[in-house]
Amino acid sequence: MKSIQYTLLTLLIIAFSFSTKAQKTGDIVEIFGKEKTTSIDEGTVIHEFNNGFTLRNGIQSGLLQGNRDIAYWQIATGKFKSPTNNLIVTDKFANQDDSLVMKWEEIVADSNRVFRGNLRESLLYTSFESPENTIALLDASGHTRVYINGEPHEGDHYEFGYTIIPFKLKKGLNEFVYTYGRFAQYKSQIIIPNKKVLFTARDMTLPSILRDENNDRWAAIRVINASEQPLKGYSIECHLPNGEIAVSEVGPIIPLTTRKIKYTIPAFTETPNDKSIQAKLVLKDKRNRVLDTITISIPVTESTKHHERTFVSKIDGSVQYYSVAPSLNQADGQAFVLSVHGASVEARNQARAYKQKDWANIVAPTNRRPFGFNWEEWGRIDAIEVLEEAKSIYKPNPKHIYLTGHSMGGHGTWYLGATYPDLWGAIAPAAGYPDIIRYRRSGPDSSLTNNPHFNMMQRGASGGRTLKLLDNYLQSGVYVLHGSADGVVPTAQARMMREKLGAFHNNFVYYEYPGGSHWYGDHSVDWAPLFDFLKQNRVTPTAEVDSINFTTAAPAISASNYWLKINQQDKQYETSNIKAYIKGDTTVVNPKNISSFSLLFGAFDMSKPSTIIIDEQAITPTSVDDIHLVKKEGRWMEVSKIDLSEKHAERQGGFKMAFDNNVVFVYATHGDKATNEWYLNKARFDAETFLYRGNGSIDIVADREFKAEDYKDRNVIIYGNADNNSAWKQLLSHSPVKVTKNKIVFGDKTYTGNNLGVYFIYPRSDSNTASVGVIAGTGNEGMKALYPNDYFSGITGFPDIMIFDVDWIKDNPEGIKASGFFGNDWGVTSGNFAQ
Repeated sequence: MKSIQYTLLTLLIIAFSFSTKAQKTGDIVEIFGKEKTTSIDEGTVIHEFNNGFTLRNGIQSGLLQGNRDIAYWQIATGKFKSPTNNLIVTDKFANQDDSLVMKWEEIVADSNRVFRGNLRESLLYTSFESPENTIALLDASGHTRVYINGEPHEGDHYEFGYTIIPFKLKKGLNEFVYTYGRFAQYKSQIIIPNKKVLFTARDMTLPSILRDENNDRWAAIRVINASEQPLKGYSIECHLPNGEIAVSEVGPIIPLTTRKIKYTIPAFTETPNDKSIQAKLVLKDKRNRVLDTITISIPVTESTKHHERTFVSKIDGSVQYYSVAPSLNQADGQAFVLSVHGASVEARNQARAYKQKDWANIVAPTNRRPFGFNWEEWGRIDAIEVLEEAKSIYKPNPKHIYLTGHSMGGHGTWYLGATYPDLWGAIAPAAGYPDIIRYRRSGPDSSLTNNPHFNMMQRGASGGRTLKLLDNYLQSGVYVLHGSADGVVPTAQARMMREKLGAFHNNFVYYEYPGGSHWYGDHSVDWAPLFDFLKQNRVTPTAEVDSINFTTAAPAISASNYWLKINQQDKQYETSNIKAYIKGDTTVVNPKNISSFSLLFGAFDMSKPSTIIIDEQAITPTSVDDIHLVKKEGRWMEVSKIDLSEKHAERQGGFKMAFDNNVVFVYATHGDKATNEWYLNKARFDAETFLYRGNGSIDIVADREFKAEDYKDRNVIIYGNADNNSAWKQLLSHSPVKVTKNKIVFGDKTYTGNNLGVYFIYPRSDSNTASVGVIAGTGNEGMKALYPNDYFSGITGFPDIMIFDVDWIKDNPEGIKASGFFGNDWGVTSGNFAQ
């Protein structure tokens, strides 16, 4: 790479409104601190941005799938003009107040090179003239996403300092447009990397080395591919001080991206005495050439003290960690407390807020990030993965498993407690709110509620409507803890739940800590009466359960409760309820919005009923194992097994469910150069976002290299249509939706034009469990209409399918052509759609 002489200048949607209310004194963020990257080790800073233009009100709130963005709509439609001072934007959002004038205004960064000043709902534009073409890194913070020369990339909206984006710095003008983040302030600089392929120490995932448990452990580190070639056949060697070595294969890394790679820390040959050990990581190519090295510090402790453990997630094969406040009693059969953290709090800090007990292990999952997914979506999955992983280690008494959490974790406690009611003997939300949508805003205006596509979005987000699951709390004791002077989560949230529980619950405690703010010390969570209450409750053994009253938003989210499992709904993602009781040799069941369910009497070795009464219809079961019941034309009948080609609890919609099950991204290579580059970047952008928001690590492969048998039973995301992505033919030949150049066929309907895009989920034709997610456009504008990836937000709503044109970027409902849910047979005619 030629040396380049530069002069240094002298100096998403997810923006949670409640975060801006944080108390200045005593807040949990202040107590625990915010981990943030500040050093630059990846290369040389060659430009720091100090001047730019801002477009206030350029971003507006949209439907439950994200924001409306005037700048990217202009980019997608070829209307974007490089800003000048006071340049008026004549394009408007739908239903925009005519008095709202949007114009680009000059803005100058402060002495710390930060752009500030009433920038919420703003866009920032900066530019840079490069004397030649080269590869660079954008190191920016404060933004939700950035468009680099028109291509979208992930931002750093929580200002962790994690995001570092490799990109092609072209000779001449380079343009950067940033959308606002949580704090509505921006900072940005350009780095020339030291090497084409290198480690970065930002955002490592590390376990504790435990002196009394000597075994291999998983860890993860970011590798930057600052080249235009894919990385294949690479490896990471981990060297410990006494000569121990573990070699781990590096998964594929596409050009110009950063991927978090898992590797193995080997078992030690001599017990380390210090509080940390220094490990050397060596990155090698397939010819065994050393490309980069880095020395890292790994903490050392005992399993009897607070520590971290790691595991490999089934969502994407990434390494995640959880923290433990272990019991002072090391025997098996201790109680188990899952403690879910608040916004901005690391799991390691959550666990250390608790003094160790002599009767319970306390385990804190990560929610995939300090903010993560509000304990919904992938945060929900992370909590359950950690629960199962930690149970396998600590072997708790199954009757004594409990759930608690603070702030966002208080919400997580309300949510997980209602969603999986048979898991917990008692739950204890502290400073929590039950429903994040109701907490953040009063509700949508009538123009949205009257829109049929908005209603489909609401259904897609119904898993988070905790208040619809109130009856499920009857299965657990409930302890509500809240500070009486909480200025972050108003005490009214707790008092509302006290009132609701008081109407039907006979086992709950409510306590307001006098004068307590949002965080008033460790006893905000480590409150002795709360733990005493937990100890007094238990999980009812399945053999003792003779009646069930269970509500769920969808079987895809929560299907089972003790000996009963819901397989299908009549109307998908609408609340379903099932009441059942056993009386002698008869089981009586009253299902609502359910078309298939199972009685798991075989799985739990329970006596089979001689008669099942469903909606006053009597059935004599014949199965000697689990009993499966299906409704056909209004009548219930027993079937020998669940038809796995149809929707079932392990494979349903909506669209978000495609991003699970060790998912792999497959991008198109059979279009023209611009099309191929766009789909590659879209896959890259989605992986960047899942890395930032969900600590993810996604396999990304080209369609020409994809063979279905090599990725058996894994979910696949196809980037591209049937004309330009060859994986379509392998996986979706049976799909009733087909996207080609200038056309989308959806059942018996056809939509035409080069400006159409679609998101949808459909089953893999070669698997009973895996799904395919499709992100496809019909042409240049259509594929750019796909740019929003707000499906990675924990509160957005996406049904099975959405078809839209490019105008949905700025107008949302007016740009959506069709949305809804396939039928239980994955059919169109049996489905429920707005068109």
